[in-house]
Amino acid sequence: MSIEEKDINQHEETAEEKSSKHDKKAKKDKNSAELEKLRADYETLNDRYMRTLAEYDNFRKRTQKDIEQRVSYTKTDILSKILPVVDNFERAAFNAQTDFDGYKKGIEMTVNQFMEILKSLGVEAFGEIGEEFDPNFHNGVMHVDDENLGENVIADVFMKGYKIGDKVIRPATVKVAN
Repeated sequence: MSIEEKDINQHEETAEEKSSKHDKKAKKDKNSAELEKLRADYETLNDRYMRTLAEYDNFRKRTQKDIEQRVSYTKTDILSKILPVVDNFERAAFNAQTDFDGYKKGIEMTVNQFMEILKSLGVEAFGEIGEEFDPNFHNGVMHVDDENLGENVIADVFMKGYKIGDKVIRPATVKVAN
């Protein structure tokens, strides 16, 4: 091989090396661009995630505050309905000029007023003499044999039961016949 051929071969190798270096640089630039795009996507998603967490925390706090306010308003509403009953009991208790029949009539009127308030709140009383005993609504504490009453019939009521809709607040305490 002559010197000229060697120079040409070196020149050709140099061109191949240059092409290889150019390809590597282009590949590196492409990878770098992809990496930057992935970083930008990550930052966007991370920002969205952090904002979602903050919104959820704010929602949770607002909901808790809302619940506390509703409970407070509900208590206030119920107590404002009950306070006239308390007033009537106080008037009866501190009225020294009323006889027994006056007290009795006042107490009956106050109890009726209180029962109307419960009714307006959706509270329903149950457990009357003659009703059929139901263990889901009644608490049978005594048993009596009575031929005048049927089987599983309430013979006496010690405490009325109360419910709102289908939910029993307090079962009726009763004496059951037969």
